Amino acid sequence: MIVAAAFSRLILYPFNYSPIIGMALFGGSVISNKKLAFALPLLAMFLSDVLFEAFSIAPGFWGWGQLLHYGIYALITVMGFGLKRINVLNVAGFSIAASIVFFLLSNSVFFMTDNPIYHLYPSNAAGYVDCLIGGLPFLAKSLLTDLAYSSLLFGGYYLMEKRSFSKATA
Repeated sequence: MIVAAAFSRLILYPFNYSPIIGMALFGGSVISNKKLAFALPLLAMFLSDVLFEAFSIAPGFWGWGQLLHYGIYALITVMGFGLKRINVLNVAGFSIAASIVFFLLSNSVFFMTDNPIYHLYPSNAAGYVDCLIGGLPFLAKSLLTDLAYSSLLFGGYYLMEKRSFSKATA
């Protein structure tokens, strides 16, 4: 799962599609071993970052902001702990909430850590709002991507669970 997610992130990089948020929610919700729940998305991120760097596709390691992003994925895994009843409405709601949390926190991290380097936005409240507005196209894509990957992971889990239950009763 880690390797598949890393390669998915790598291959779909130009389109900014990433399975990591869906994977973090899934791990937090379904995997009872909490260390493994955190390890899944974080190791997938790390592996893909190594591959980005190794193949010179993009900077794989780019500073403190990146470490804070790993923390955001850990937070989304914690959000997954709250997803106890797995159904379409709950998975969709948690996925949308995770996308919004990621958007707000990752843009805040960019504004605090990278914006002082690149000077894309003024270092004031108006600049922060402009930074959030500048990230809206990424939010739209992230909402769809996170819903798709969450549906794939939770739906696949449901089908596997249903199949193994029907085999056990047969």
